[in-house]
Amino acid sequence: GWVLVDGQPVTELGTKILPTQRITLNRAAQSLQQKRVTILLNKPVGFVSGQAEDNHKPAVTLINAASRFPADKSPHRFSPAHLRGLAPAGRLDIDSQGLLVLTQDGRIAKQLIGEDSPIEKEYLVRVQGKLVGNGLQMLSHGLKLDGEALKPAKVTWQNEDQLRFILREGKKRQIRRMCELVGLKVTGLKRVRIGKVKLGDLPTGQWRYLREDELF
Repeated sequence: GWVLVDGQPVTELGTKILPTQRITLNRAAQSLQQKRVTILLNKPVGFVSGQAEDNHKPAVTLINAASRFPADKSPHRFSPAHLRGLAPAGRLDIDSQGLLVLTQDGRIAKQLIGEDSPIEKEYLVRVQGKLVGNGLQMLSHGLKLDGEALKPAKVTWQNEDQLRFILREGKKRQIRRMCELVGLKVTGLKRVRIGKVKLGDLPTGQWRYLREDELF
């Protein structure tokens, strides 16, 4: 009864709806959606994004009142209820740090995860080794992982030992594996942006709420 069609509650699962009919949520459902929170964490190295594994703690264990960014301007007051159903929207491996999104809102998770997601993710990557020939061009377009061609990426030098990667996909340990294919070893990886949302001055190990005026 949470979904209304032309103002009438839908009581049967699988009800067919005409394109001309108006679909709305009742007030209770709208209120529940509005109360769902999304959290931005600057994940440190040594924490896993999802479930605990190999004695490494999940990133969600860093979310508490004490570790909230003091400059967070969100009106939300931290509540243990905000941890219920809070899940990472995308991965950031244990050896990487930076922006990790944790959300209770399935709409945001769907927006950020999946092969068809158009959302850019930006990383600063420290590397060792020497890039030869057309290695930079290969990183941008021309590599395969697991037998599949990667989507075009934007890869540029920031300085003599740091690259900037902008990707629209997120295969497991993708950047590290890409670098290995062109003779580079990654020594540090930090995600600094997801879509329009930047890590900014959020300190390592601290978090803040996604504001209502922020969109990915």
